[in-house]
Amino acid sequence: MLSIRLRKWVVALAVVLGAGFASAAHADSGTIRISVLKGGWFIGASGGSGTLVFHGRRYPLSIGGLSAGLVFGASKTDLVGTVSNIRRPSDVAGVYGAAGAGVAAVRGVSAIVLTNEKGAVLTMQGRQAGLMVNADLSGLAISLRR
Repeated sequence: MLSIRLRKWVVALAVVLGAGFASAAHADSGTIRISVLKGGWFIGASGGSGTLVFHGRRYPLSIGGLSAGLVFGASKTDLVGTVSNIRRPSDVAGVYGAAGAGVAAVRGVSAIVLTNEKGAVLTMQGRQAGLMVNADLSGLAISLRR
């Protein structure tokens, strides 16, 4: 009796793991470029635009977000990188959350890895210019523009 149950459990586990690997195997990646302006005094806001290149096509993006915590100043950040674990361009759309701290005085280098609720992973780096001091919780929303 126990060995039959154990075999059923092992088979069920193999099916679940196999389905997970199969769906991950079908995921794809693209390149992303965004430009974000951020400013605030305790509560901050950010906005900007960008482009996703996926399977040779360009998709325009809109960027927006809010920050709460210690936020002071204004900055402009230009980031480039990859977005992975997507199956279609709309998978990049969503809310990306981050907790972090940093200082940018005149010029700085930024690197960030974020994940949205669909599992899309943004890995980006770039330059930040301006005066910004932050230790906050941030949310960044990305949407496809039509």
